[in-house]
Amino acid sequence: MLKLQENKIAVSWWDMSDLIKELTQKIIFEVPLADSIYGIPRGGLIPAVMLSHKLNLPMVETIGKNTLIIDDMTDSGVTMKKMPGQWTAVLFHKPHTSVFTPNVYSKLHEGDEWLVFPWEETDAPAIQDYLKNE
Repeated sequence: MLKLQENKIAVSWWDMSDLIKELTQKIIFEVPLADSIYGIPRGGLIPAVMLSHKLNLPMVETIGKNTLIIDDMTDSGVTMKKMPGQWTAVLFHKPHTSVFTPNVYSKLHEGDEWLVFPWEETDAPAIQDYLKNE
């Protein structure tokens, strides 16, 4: 990961490859009943597609009993807390700011930096536009 500017860290595609590999191994052992994957729109879609390929599980539009819900991170945790279902996974979990703890995550991120994923603009504000009013 590369520090971009004040309070921002870039996650590269190389980092993504490692994060997905690590998350795949954890899911296999900790969520063996997962039978499908749902990616939370925007941040969770790309990791969900990558995990779908690695785990050979279908992507679904409706969350079922054994659907694994994927997001890029639990920063505030509000998005994941609102999700139905019992299985959740993220690339990064921020335990000091999140109201939700996913079943599995690749890495703990205990800093306050904004993580910029490779599919995002590096010059975007350190909060997504759709979260500003929540």
